[in-house]
Amino acid sequence: MDDGTPLYSIGELARLTGLTVKTIRFWSDAGVVPPTDRTPAGYRLYGPGALARLGLVRTLRELGVGLTAIQRVLAREVTVADVAAVHAEALETQIRTLRLRRAVLRAVAGRGSTPEELELMHKLAHLTDGERRRLIEDFIDHAFDGLDVDPGFLATMRNAMPMLPEDPSPEQIDAWVELAELVQDEGFRAGMRRAADDQMRAWAEAGRPGVEETRRQADLIRERTGAARKAGIAPESPQARPFVDEIVVASGRMMGRQDSPEFRAWLLEQLVSGHDARYEQYWRLLSVINGWRQPDMGPAVEWLIAALRAGGPAA
Repeated sequence: MDDGTPLYSIGELARLTGLTVKTIRFWSDAGVVPPTDRTPAGYRLYGPGALARLGLVRTLRELGVGLTAIQRVLAREVTVADVAAVHAEALETQIRTLRLRRAVLRAVAGRGSTPEELELMHKLAHLTDGERRRLIEDFIDHAFDGLDVDPGFLATMRNAMPMLPEDPSPEQIDAWVELAELVQDEGFRAGMRRAADDQMRAWAEAGRPGVEETRRQADLIRERTGAARKAGIAPESPQARPFVDEIVVASGRMMGRQDSPEFRAWLLEQLVSGHDARYEQYWRLLSVINGWRQPDMGPAVEWLIAALRAGGPAA
């Protein structure tokens, strides 16, 4: 072929592109940069188009595109845009995986985990959102199945699912691993079921508040006991009485009951039976995983329990 078009040897292409002779030969053998001609001795020669083709191939390879896909692009079977879209999605998946691995490794480094703990953390962290949901739903089904639990309460439990972000922190990985272990603990499941059963029986006798009333009561307890604690008022002191009275009266109103020694004894019993440190931990871990404002009901309930005990049965 001698039409005045400049031809380049592999060595000349290597100097012009900065690629190695070995790489160009490999791509040429793969058919993505075929030679234009050959010398009488059989050496490959390439036309000017090879320079542009090599530039495109190098760019696509650096972006992780395979030679088969590159051949289809060069043959006009697919567009560069099509290939870019597919590989961008693949890279997103790889990036999420790498971020998750990084978070696991940082969590492991922070807690000084054993090889067994490392394996467990890796396994639990790489569960899909659906697998995490099924783990929590299995716990909820086991803990509350067959009990006359308020539907709104169950809906709240089922809607509060752990959702690890794409780039979780080591603290979120730690919280998810701890939560996964907690909900699979038979003692925790049995304790949650007993507490729920006791509460359902008590509500059947005293009148069951709805989910909205329960939420308002929790907000009231948190706010009023928080104000008392901020003021430095001890639950056993006389200064605690107005705060306790306000909470008791408002709680009774939500349940259609009057303040009385019997109601205060009942309320105290409910607070004690429902105050499980592990239940508080369940919601705290969920809050860490999902980036929610962490609940602070534990100190609030403890203050009110102590205040009700100190105040005695008198209304």
